[in-house]
Amino acid sequence: MMMDYGTLRGLIALLILALFIVIVVWSYSKKRKSAFDDVANSIFEEDTEIKHNDKNNKQETNNNV
Repeated sequence: MMMDYGTLRGLIALLILALFIVIVVWSYSKKRKSAFDDVANSIFEEDTEIKHNDKNNKQETNNNV
């Protein structure tokens, strides 16, 4: 059995739609919420570490340029 081009395009479109639905369901599942919250808040933890290191490693600059 041969598929024509239109049928193949339709099957690919359905596959992409199914993949999209799977990704949306996975990303909004309650099991993943805590992991995503931890990752979302990690930028603030890194930010405080960088600010702390900047205060300790501050160098003099020449402002007479």
